[in-house]
Amino acid sequence: MNIPNRITLSRIMLIPFFILLLSYPFDWGVWQVANQSIPVAHLVAVIIFAVASATDWLDGYYARKYQLVTNLGKFLDPMADKLLVSAAFILLVAWDMAPAWVVIIIISREFAVTGLRLVAAGEGIVLAAGQLGKLKTVLQIAAIIFLLLHNVPFSALGLPIDTILLYAALIITIVSGVEYFVKNWHVMGESK
Repeated sequence: MNIPNRITLSRIMLIPFFILLLSYPFDWGVWQVANQSIPVAHLVAVIIFAVASATDWLDGYYARKYQLVTNLGKFLDPMADKLLVSAAFILLVAWDMAPAWVVIIIISREFAVTGLRLVAAGEGIVLAAGQLGKLKTVLQIAAIIFLLLHNVPFSALGLPIDTILLYAALIITIVSGVEYFVKNWHVMGESK
């Protein structure tokens, strides 16, 4: 249990707090920004989500820099990412802040890629994420943050940045998923 794996575990441990903040009707008031009212619980949830998301970069950076990459880390890191992002998107649907069909496509892609990675792992093959996959993650995180912030500060300008980011994330999610399967489909043929 090295430091990068502990950082990853901290990300997983933040998820229940994030879920609780968006699931329980905490009455902590609202934060007025320009023409938007943001529940304080949403603001705190955004902070937790942003901190948890930042640990994804931190654990990877630390593991590569100090050569602390482990099989446990290869398992925990993508699982933590998928749990955090899936929880956020599902809660956004529950709050009617994201269309269910968009979230279903995004989460389905994550399940499909995870399935392919499991088949590859069974054959002793590690499938690394590509550049589009990394862009997908950044866009998903940015979309979640701006959706939870009710598009502040862009709402004052009438720019739907939250919606633009969500649909950009959807497009890159689909494209990166197709690319991932095309590039790694040979794993299915090689599996026993």
